[in-house]
Amino acid sequence: MTTPLAELHMHIEGSLEPEQIFALAERNGIALPYNDIDELRARYEFTDLQSFLDLYYANMSVLRTAEDFADLARAYFARASAGGVTHAEIFFDPQAHTSRGVALEAVVEGLADASASSEREFGVKSGLIASILRDKPVLHANKLLDDLLELKAPIIGLGLDSAEMGFPPSLFVDVFAKARAEGLRVVAHAGEEGPSEYIWQALDLLKVERIDHGIRCLDDDALVTRLVDEEIPLTVCPLSNVRLQVTPDLRDHPIRNMIERGLVVTVNSDDPAYFGGYVDDNFAALTDTLGLTDREREILYDNSIKASFI
Repeated sequence: MTTPLAELHMHIEGSLEPEQIFALAERNGIALPYNDIDELRARYEFTDLQSFLDLYYANMSVLRTAEDFADLARAYFARASAGGVTHAEIFFDPQAHTSRGVALEAVVEGLADASASSEREFGVKSGLIASILRDKPVLHANKLLDDLLELKAPIIGLGLDSAEMGFPPSLFVDVFAKARAEGLRVVAHAGEEGPSEYIWQALDLLKVERIDHGIRCLDDDALVTRLVDEEIPLTVCPLSNVRLQVTPDLRDHPIRNMIERGLVVTVNSDDPAYFGGYVDDNFAALTDTLGLTDREREILYDNSIKASFI
């Protein structure tokens, strides 16, 4: 019997593998600035979050139609299922597509089509979380939510991502209040590169139910106590933390400390095509590097289900 495992922090655009980038570019008649897959992969060395985001957004140029988004999501569901995922709540970044002329309807239609059939096709129950790009004007965030609601987009929640430094959660109080009033679940990236103060803001001002990343909570004992007492889940992404230089080396990753302190921590892949692997790859790396025990793995699996929304 398969042990239930949920992935709660995965950006669908971050599962766009180099092979699929070239396939979609050919299908849509798009000229890429790379001659081949090897040249593209050579660019997957990042110094920080922004250096990754520059390539991440550039590669999205190949996503144009509802079919493209459906194919992208189905490729992820197939790979996630092979890695033991039984439940996935996936982020998507509508503004990254509408800003380059792709209709919101096409994005939603393609992802919703794949999500609706993910359990039947791949054995992965799924839901969609639309994420606000925090480095875009706040008015854009409000319009995005209005447009999603007008479309009756089949989303389960609203998130907050992209470049963290200088864009605190406090900027988005109104849009998150409206999302909650509309019955959406709310989450936010906080405490990855940004300070622990951003986690406090996400909790107190946005009223989020999960913190995405959140490893900077360890800088603040009072915050750790609160997260433990309120059982607020943290969707941690170990390989991502290393590739973006948030944690210098996987051997230094604080996930064991987080488990020992009683935090509801989960393991996720973030942007697996860019950061060295999917959820099973993250678990394998933690086992090889930190000696993750069967009991710790069991805790992480149980936390993922406990932290899920559907």
